[in-house]
Amino acid sequence: MEASFWHRKWERGEINFHESEANPLLTTHFEKLNLAKGSRVFLPLCGKTRDIAWLLANGYRVAGAELSAQAINDLFKELGREPAISTVGKLSRYSADDIDIWVGDIFEVSAEYLGPVNAIYDRAALVALPAGTRQQYASHLMQISGTVPQLLITYEYDQSVIDGPPFSVNEDEVERHYGAAYQLQSLETKQIAGGLKGKVASTETAWLLQKANRQNVKAQPTA
Repeated sequence: MEASFWHRKWERGEINFHESEANPLLTTHFEKLNLAKGSRVFLPLCGKTRDIAWLLANGYRVAGAELSAQAINDLFKELGREPAISTVGKLSRYSADDIDIWVGDIFEVSAEYLGPVNAIYDRAALVALPAGTRQQYASHLMQISGTVPQLLITYEYDQSVIDGPPFSVNEDEVERHYGAAYQLQSLETKQIAGGLKGKVASTETAWLLQKANRQNVKAQPTA
């Protein structure tokens, strides 16, 4: 999927994926990451998500990556913060107290640029990418983060009815991308009221990914 697709979405205000409040799966399950206050959480392809405001309000630091500068300008305005903007390689870095966002191609974000993070919260990145890019993304994410724990949110629906994004990513695919490095636990699966985009029945699942002690650990059932 070309960068121009996402730039057009933001320019036209076609951001139905943007939620007006923090995601309930985040607020319900974030504590399972067992992070101390002040921990730094990385949000790939973050947009201007209200999840960032929730994390900051709850005492966490935020790092993010996003393609659209418009989204990040909107984010800082909504947060009431004035960012310092600098150029880092092919990226722009927007920084304020407890928050750093890199604007540009996420594959240009290196471990050196990102710096240490304690966890990843992926609500809108894996599911936003077409199938041919998701394995590359997952590998890159693990490489730049040091395979820190993740709270991952996925959707599952009949993609022959509508196409993504967000794309349908089932358990087998999560296992394929992450099972060699992480122990996978399904925390909660719920039906999306009214269906995805109001057009197709869909579930939304929160996954806890914790670094595995052995290879190829299978997904754990929901408690």
